[in-house]
Amino acid sequence: MSTVRPTEGPVRVCRLDDLLPERGAGALLGEHRVALFRLADDRVVAVQQRDPYSGANVLSRGIVGDVAGVPTVTSPMYKQVWDVLTGACLDPVGKEPVDLRCYPVTVVDGDVLVAVAS
Repeated sequence: MSTVRPTEGPVRVCRLDDLLPERGAGALLGEHRVALFRLADDRVVAVQQRDPYSGANVLSRGIVGDVAGVPTVTSPMYKQVWDVLTGACLDPVGKEPVDLRCYPVTVVDGDVLVAVAS
């Protein structure tokens, strides 16, 4: 997991080439633990790293997939499924749905930039 101290606005986290397609990577941006995912079409998305059901910081180790064309991550803990574009919980596996926090991501000249609020 990389550590970056955020300033005002988006901060550089890594290079796009550092992220493997359809795999997650963790980053610590100040106090924010973020899970980054490079999708099959090279879009990069970021959600909170903390699994709201287990409390463990493991979502970057989740399974990247899709449900009806919507890119998803499945928790490696209890197998809940989220839309990584909106954070919406698509399958709470018998529990109350809890959505994820999403972070804005841009890729500029191959640099992945993530915006977090302090």
